[in-house]
Amino acid sequence: MSGRLHFVRPRRIRRGAALTLVFASVLGTGAAAGTWGGEGREGAERRIPVRTVADGRSAADGTADREAVEAAASEALKAGKSGTQAAADVVSRSGDRWSTVYTAGEYEDFRQQLDGEYVGVGLWLRPAEGGHVRVSRVRPDSPAARAGIAPGDALLAVDGHPTRHRPVTEVVARLRGDAGAEPHTRAAAAPGTPVALKLQRADLHWSTTLHRARLRTANVTVERPAAPGGMTRIKVEAFAKGTGEEVREAVRSAPPGGVLLDLRGNTGGLVGEAVTAAAAFLDGGLVATYDVRGSQRALYADRGRATKSPVVVLVDGGTMSAGELLAGALQDRGRAVVIGSPTFGKGSVQMPSKLPDGSVAELTVGHYRTPSGRGVDGRGITPDIPADDRAESRARTVMSGLGGGS
Repeated sequence: MSGRLHFVRPRRIRRGAALTLVFASVLGTGAAAGTWGGEGREGAERRIPVRTVADGRSAADGTADREAVEAAASEALKAGKSGTQAAADVVSRSGDRWSTVYTAGEYEDFRQQLDGEYVGVGLWLRPAEGGHVRVSRVRPDSPAARAGIAPGDALLAVDGHPTRHRPVTEVVARLRGDAGAEPHTRAAAAPGTPVALKLQRADLHWSTTLHRARLRTANVTVERPAAPGGMTRIKVEAFAKGTGEEVREAVRSAPPGGVLLDLRGNTGGLVGEAVTAAAAFLDGGLVATYDVRGSQRALYADRGRATKSPVVVLVDGGTMSAGELLAGALQDRGRAVVIGSPTFGKGSVQMPSKLPDGSVAELTVGHYRTPSGRGVDGRGITPDIPADDRAESRARTVMSGLGGGS
């Protein structure tokens, strides 16, 4: 097991709900999170220690204890019970809402998803007030998009199972067709299999049946200016493998009219990819610091290819983890004006370790901070200029004032 450090979306852990996602907030359908990748990509990512393990001591800070989780899994296996379930129970009792447990099949699904492909219906989900589960994003040209499902819709039931007061991960497991499987065999359903949904939009209630499909993630979209000297808009949905270099290439090929980096709804992802993206705007220097059980580490941008054009960053309450890290770095370093609404506030660090039955426990080991030392967890990033519905219009006005195009 490589010692990757992860950012993970909030959830309550129960067996059947232990589907994690480190990258699309919920595997295969999307809901996201973030991950510290130790893949050795260029520049800053090589500076991420890939074997910075937690020491397993008692976690007095409300996080799950690694040794206790591993011991519970081992004892359960000796007794002929599910080690995955036992580990998930320990994590749940710890009160650590960021830690979770994958089955071996789920973790393999996650690895595939980091390569940009998954089987699902194209929905990203989030918990909402009153115990509801709502759609946060819909993948274009997916089964969900073709059925007319939209962000903000409430997902009331999946295959007849109510979603209210259920963990988002459990709902995703049902969407993927794996919630009823045995823990050691749990994996996503095949493309073409049906899943029945019940939804609500305002006073409208309706039911629909979708058929799962093999989807590829398209996390970076670029809108070029129509006229010379105009602004280039780069929208980043999440930081999967290769996303950082996609952002850098989009910035390198942009005309010198300014860059609007749209991180609204960014569900996080590989932090190493966010650091690689930061190098498109920062010519070296600090991107973030983080701690692992009190041991401090730092992440730095690669040097040599940063744009000199003005930059404006758009954020909102759906901007999470790796997206917050990037926005906070550009804000602290004075490289961009940040516009929008306060971000989600996910700044804790998780690290996975393999359990005796092949499942993976992903446990909180520390927190990260922006270059100026600001903690993000529970606080988020506060924009320089508050804006809601008219955020993009404000961004274009600010860009003009910075000497860029609009």
